[in-house]
Amino acid sequence: MVGRAVEKIGLPYEIEAARLSTLADLDILDTPPEHEFDTIVEIARRSFGCKIALVSLVDAHRQWFKAKSGLHACETPRGQAFCSYAILRDDLMVVPDATEDPRFADNPLVKGPPHMRFYAGMPLRVRGGRDDGASFAMGTLCIIDTVPRTLSPGDADMLRRLAKLVESLLNTRAALAVALKTESEHRTLLRRLDVTNRQFRQAERMTNIGSWTLTLADEGMEWSEQVYRIHGLPTGSPPPLDAALRFYPPRARADVAAALAHTIATGEPLDLETDFVNAQGEDRRVRTLGEVELRDGVPHALVGVFQDITERHRIEQALRRSADTDDLTQLANRARFNDMLARQMFAARRTNLPLALLLIDLDHFKTVNDRAGHRAGDMLLKAVAEQLTAPYLADCFAARLGGDEFVMIVTDEAMLADLPSLLRRLLADLRLPIAHGDAVIPVSGTIGAAFLDSDVIDASALLHNADLALYQAKNASRGTAAIFGRAGTITSADAADTQSRAA
Repeated sequence: MVGRAVEKIGLPYEIEAARLSTLADLDILDTPPEHEFDTIVEIARRSFGCKIALVSLVDAHRQWFKAKSGLHACETPRGQAFCSYAILRDDLMVVPDATEDPRFADNPLVKGPPHMRFYAGMPLRVRGGRDDGASFAMGTLCIIDTVPRTLSPGDADMLRRLAKLVESLLNTRAALAVALKTESEHRTLLRRLDVTNRQFRQAERMTNIGSWTLTLADEGMEWSEQVYRIHGLPTGSPPPLDAALRFYPPRARADVAAALAHTIATGEPLDLETDFVNAQGEDRRVRTLGEVELRDGVPHALVGVFQDITERHRIEQALRRSADTDDLTQLANRARFNDMLARQMFAARRTNLPLALLLIDLDHFKTVNDRAGHRAGDMLLKAVAEQLTAPYLADCFAARLGGDEFVMIVTDEAMLADLPSLLRRLLADLRLPIAHGDAVIPVSGTIGAAFLDSDVIDASALLHNADLALYQAKNASRGTAAIFGRAGTITSADAADTQSRAA
């Protein structure tokens, strides 16, 4: 059986026999999970954003996973293992798209669960007991995804570094069996363990991820150095659980406590992203992942990783703001308005509270662009945005739909109780005459307003009603407002006098 397996992956029998002997000497197959290996695969999966990360060891007839993240299976047949090919290499093996690779296109792991498409595996070499000091690939540290991907040179280097950490752990284990024979070899083992620990701490610093353990019986905490660093605390004894929770703002604290209780009660993995305040009072963003560790079938502890994701969160928030914001006025754009209107309408109906929608058109905007130039037009749009975000409108939501069209959602009960007064004030604020040479271009806003009532079935209907009111106001006179379903138009108190002087 060993001979057939060797023939399939192309290793000479003598080398494969020595490799399997070295693997057996490690005494690692079918051993319980170990914190160091588990942390490294979690770091790998999070760092590269992949679905799965594994420490895979290739036996005669199977590949067995010493550590895994994102996969339930403990082993697969060797004939299906991508790692059987990776251990033949001296360096990283990358498969960008398994469906395009004739070696793997028909593989059950590609055609069925876990539907592998991308694979990158770095061989893990361990020194054997032979006099020539030869080393053999026991398996790989690999990352897997369900979509095609490429691996940048920087990511490839990071995967190699993490694989070196796993190799250090494996070689330390191999050295232990030999080092027990003599005191000299024992000192060598200690030095290697120190190097491994320093490399492990370096990996935590590089990825800003620390590891933690919470013992359930006494709520005792164990933290790696990076967890202390994220908290802004000196390395030592971690605080008790209730003190550790005080690093979270009140609302986030309740979420963390509830998530911990849920994981302990159900065994479901913990994955929570929250706000956080370190010991220096700095606002941070962190992600906590954890799972239940069983002992004799009984929950014994929670083990997991803790990551400072502040910079990533800031970038994501900036990208989200960019996608939702009109670049010129910094108001919300049409997409953000559509989302907000749906949310506000749902909330208003659920709570039975009022809501009104205001459509605003600028009058003479084209004249400003034609006569004073587009720079003057842009400055006018920014001035309108300032008026629509004035302090008294802080509870309203304003957006630019495009061109000279703006919109506002009003939910303030006091404002809606006297909507005509709000419209008069807005009409006055939106009279923004533009001086051009010896002339003045009168600029005003015309507004159509509509209430959310029982006849409005959706956002489109509410927009339609506001548009009809806007049409009514425009037909009456520029610089006025109309409310859908009500006769007459609204003019600001001093509009006629101001427009007369501007003319």
